[in-house]
Amino acid sequence: MPVYIMLSSLTAQGVQTLKSNPDRLREVNRDVEELGAKVLHQWATLGEFDFVNVVEAPDTATIAKVSVALGARGSTRIQTLSALTIDEFVQTIQ
Repeated sequence: MPVYIMLSSLTAQGVQTLKSNPDRLREVNRDVEELGAKVLHQWATLGEFDFVNVVEAPDTATIAKVSVALGARGSTRIQTLSALTIDEFVQTIQ
């Protein structure tokens, strides 16, 4: 199944939500599953992005739906990248 990297930055609204309800992070992961994708890995990071998520989705339409649905809430800005394993990448360039 295709894998995507979702880079997220919290808005001021998102910081307040997370501060008042830290479990919201896990709730969002369940929301992602209801939209047809699955969070495989998740890290909180320092720097330009607050979170790095590795997400599995059946196709780009599904990950686009996830990205738009989460971004529409106003608590985060998301950048989504397609990801290939090194083996997949090498196969495409041979």
